[in-house]
Formats: sequence, C-alpha cells, structure tokens
Amino acid sequence: MSPEPMTPPRRDASPIFEHFRGVYATELLTAAVAHFNLFGLLAESPQDAGTLGGALGLDSRPIIVLTGALRAMGLLRVDEHGRFTPTDLALDHLVPGAPFEVTGYIGLAAHSPGVREMVERLKSNQPGFLTQAGQGAAYIYREGIESAMETEASARELTLALAGRSRNVAPVLASKLPLHDAKVLLDVGGGNGLYSIAYLRSHPDLRAVVWDRPEVLKVAEEYAMEHGVQDRLECRAGDMFSEEVPAADVILLSNVLHDWDVSEASALVGRLAHAVPPHGRMLIHEVFMDDDLGGPLEIALYSAALFALTEGRAYSAAEYRSWLVKGGLVPGPIVPTAIHLGVLPATPKT
Repeated sequence: MSPEPMTPPRRDASPIFEHFRGVYATELLTAAVAHFNLFGLLAESPQDAGTLGGALGLDSRPIIVLTGALRAMGLLRVDEHGRFTPTDLALDHLVPGAPFEVTGYIGLAAHSPGVREMVERLKSNQPGFLTQAGQGAAYIYREGIESAMETEASARELTLALAGRSRNVAPVLASKLPLHDAKVLLDVGGGNGLYSIAYLRSHPDLRAVVWDRPEVLKVAEEYAMEHGVQDRLECRAGDMFSEEVPAADVILLSNVLHDWDVSEASALVGRLAHAVPPHGRMLIHEVFMDDDLGGPLEIALYSAALFALTEGRAYSAAEYRSWLVKGGLVPGPIVPTAIHLGVLPATPKT
C-alpha cells in the first residue's frame, strides 16, 4: 500500500520567519547610518549602484543587498536616472544635521556584535563562518574552503535545522504543482530529501533521486525510511557543478540557487537546463525579490541572511527567467507555495 500524501501545516508559519529575520533590518539600517553615512552621502549627491559602491568600498552583491533592504524599508528610492536618493522620511531623520535626525539614536547599536559582523560581511563580500568547533563555511562547498556540509556532525546539524522549514513547505509544493506525468524526479542539492519525499508520498508511481553531498544524504536516507519511500528514493552523492547530471523527467532546485553568486547560480541553471528532456521540465523553488530588487521587505531581509551565511542572495524572478531562457527553456508563471516561497516552472522550447 502506498503511503498517504504528507499533510501541510494548519497555520502559515510566515510571520515566525519574518520576526526571526527582523534582526537583519536593525543590522543593515545601523550599518548604513553609523558606519557608511549612506543617507548623508546620497543627500549631497544621488548615485547609481556602481558609483555608490565605489564611494563606500562595496562590491555589487553587498550594494544590492543593502540598498534593496533600505528601499523596502521606505528609506531609499531610485530616481528617473537610476540613481539612489533618500526618501523624505530619510531626509528628515537620517541625514546628519537634519532638524529631526535620529542618527545618534540609531548609532547606539553601532558596536553591537551583529552590526559589526554585518559591516565586515558588507566590506569583505564574503560569507560568515561557523564558530563552533571550527566547522567551516555553512551551506557551501568549494575547493580550499572547509565546508560544514562535508563534516558529519555539522552537516547533520544544519540539514536537520533546515528540515523544519522543508517539513512545512514540501507538502504544499507537492500539492500546488503535481507531477502526474513524470517518472523520475531529480532533486538537485536536495539535502534532507523532504521535497522528494512529499512528491513520492503523493505520486505512487514516481521515483526520485536526491543529489547532494555524502554526509547530507545520511539524513535523507533516514527520512526516506521514516516515510516509507526508501524503495523509490535514491540518494546519490555527487557534485552538481561538475559531474554528469542524472537522467530525470523533472529537475527540482529547491532553495539551492540562492546559496551561490550570480556566476555559479546561472551556470548551474544552464548545465541543468541542457539536461532537461524534451518532455520534461525544471522547477526553481525559491523566494523572489521584486524585479527591480527593491523589495518586498521580508524577502530583502532573507536576502541579508543569505548574504551573511552564503555566497549568494535572494534573486528576482527576472534574473531566474533570464538564466532559464539562456539555457533554452521557456519559463512559466510562478506558483506560490508557503513561507514566502514560490515555484517557477520551465520547459524546453517546442
């Protein structure tokens, strides 16, 4: 007897995640005011992203993350020439010397550990590292960098931690975008395997391959046993950036691309796009910034979290669509799932 579909949560957990990520609003605002004098600089002369980055000594990725959050907070806008300029609210309160400025009050947090760490991340454009037991970089693996995903204890801890969100979202994804015509699902960077498991539970004739690092897959194997789908789920260790892509009808990238910078993320979409069969499709399951990268706030703050912990950030649907089109696929409409996520399907040109 096939297992029953996984049950989605009764209540939307999005507000919990918004509160949890709210700390990044404090860190970015304080960094902008107390460490970079961003609003004072722009009040004197509006600047585009490149010029502003040069003035502050920041690369493109940190400028996108910082200005995206400040725009979402209603403190920056982009003028008709593509230049950043303070909003009236910021001009009244965040420019040094303004009659009602509160920069000193904001500056009370200037030397808090979180703010200082964020400033360092912005200046270096490098992800943070785990401090417990010298475990290395979280979520990423790269030659020359010790990765927490390659060490048994830290890989297990991180994979189980991420399973909390997956457990909430996976059954919603499987119900919102069913795969009734598919035979094999390839879950790239599938981690704990819960997205594949949700599909297997609701599609009794489907098989799935979770493709990830060896230590991470130990957790996926345990969950497959727990959910009774171990006979239809293969855990395959490999490198998604270099090794041959396993054959499948559907290729799923769920919460993977945001861990990587533009060059790596777009290259990965391209190589996977070429592996999609004529009758198949690719599914990008992610959060999506607005196409102008100016919000929404909850995604801009999540982007700050990704920026601090990985080599990536939150990307817009326009960015993902451009990578898919370059790879020869035709993007479809985004289907919302849960906890700010949505799935962007794409199919080969006919």
